[in-house]
Amino acid sequence: MKRILVTGGAGFIGSHTVQRLLHDGAEAVGVLDSFNDYYNPAIKRANIAAMADPRISVHEGDLTDAGFVREVFEKGRFDAVVHLAARAGVRPSIEQPELYIDTNIKGTFNMLESARRTGVKQFVFASSSSVYGVNKKVPFAEADPILQTISPYAMTKMAGEQMCSNYSHLYGIKTVSLRFFTVYGPRQRPDLAISKFTRLIEEGKPIDKYGDGTTARDYTFVTDIVDGIIGSVNYTTGPICDIFNLGGSQTVTLNDLIAAIEAATGKKAQINQLPDQPGDVPLTSADVTKATTLLNFKPTTHIHQGIPKYVEWFRDMRAKGVAVC
Repeated sequence: MKRILVTGGAGFIGSHTVQRLLHDGAEAVGVLDSFNDYYNPAIKRANIAAMADPRISVHEGDLTDAGFVREVFEKGRFDAVVHLAARAGVRPSIEQPELYIDTNIKGTFNMLESARRTGVKQFVFASSSSVYGVNKKVPFAEADPILQTISPYAMTKMAGEQMCSNYSHLYGIKTVSLRFFTVYGPRQRPDLAISKFTRLIEEGKPIDKYGDGTTARDYTFVTDIVDGIIGSVNYTTGPICDIFNLGGSQTVTLNDLIAAIEAATGKKAQINQLPDQPGDVPLTSADVTKATTLLNFKPTTHIHQGIPKYVEWFRDMRAKGVAVC
């Protein structure tokens, strides 16, 4: 693929994806991002500024603005789209479900419709492991039946997958939905647990620990996730509509995660014990056999390697005076 649009391209996963596409020789990379204040926009602008490449075109605007989205597509004439932009997070979606429905469902519809109108051949959609809900079968596989999602965020991601399947069936667009499993690493959003815990432990402040610490997540380092995204952009064979898990295959309990951050920072966490949070699933665990076979996806970064890399980035940004919280 030569001309690729990355939505949310100034954000966490998006900026790493843009960087990789440029490294791999893309002819042109469009970045569509709203630079909203969900977290400090300066972080996102710094992500793009650091890449300073004439092949990047930045389009600042909202996914829910159909006219804006259509104009971006008509100007860019993209071969492929990597749709990462979304309102993220389980807990905020419970508080603001309408915002999530508007951005994640209407925004994805606008993207697919503009892709159809301009002849885009490949559409990669960022879904989430949240769609599995409370899945008692471990590890989670793409063929598992999904009978109930337990948060508005998960519901919007399932809706996005279904819209992709519609556009594949009706209009022949090759769509690939990627179910991400708890992505972390440098540039990650400050509302994520690793970000919040690192900041608070560094500052000697207590961290909120929900439940007894036995909840577990399949943490996936961002560069491993990007490997899967690039594999999906290049995945032109197989079914016209497909779904893949992208996980780190290393389920880690909350207690072990806190211990890893303590080790990386060299500081002991102060714990503010709280009850379980509504909408949180007790466990995520990815079966990545399908992605390994068809996308050559092979996660390599263990949590004890990835956490120190995040802490190093966090301290570097702080030293530069960029607020990462």
